[in-house]
Amino acid sequence: MPATNDPHELSPAELTWHRVSPRYVTVRVLNRVVATVIWTAIASVPVLLALLGVWDGGGQWWLWLPPAVVLVWGVVQLCLTPRRVRAIGYAQAPTELWLRKGLFFRTVTVVPYGRMQYVEISTGPVLNAFGLASLTLHTASASTDAVLPGLPREEADRLREQLTERGEAHMVGL
Repeated sequence: MPATNDPHELSPAELTWHRVSPRYVTVRVLNRVVATVIWTAIASVPVLLALLGVWDGGGQWWLWLPPAVVLVWGVVQLCLTPRRVRAIGYAQAPTELWLRKGLFFRTVTVVPYGRMQYVEISTGPVLNAFGLASLTLHTASASTDAVLPGLPREEADRLREQLTERGEAHMVGL
């Protein structure tokens, strides 16, 4: 789905940005819910021990503070998840691929086609259940490897083929 260009973007105005699949929001929300439940349970161990009488926590009101903080933090992160997913995108320029992510701290990565060594598609049980995949671009420098998560599987396959062709065409000139 093409995204509109924002005047505050860190990229040229002539690029057409594409967002990842809206189904990726569900994947990230599920991930965030599971993480919040696990961390809240871990932070609740002292409360549970005090309620069972195994541990005398003294003034028991403060025992509720860590799980409450973890739960509030998880809910805030959960509320930000849909917007964070909508901030992930890519644009194809004539000589490079542009990737962006970040809501508060934006990151734009530019990968020249001629620098790509290989393009990898990965999926796991959850992404696979939603028909999604992640595309990873590997370059000569390990610090510039770029990941584009949450692509529909067909789009990931199409993009891999197209990027591979463009990479081979640009490497011929080097």
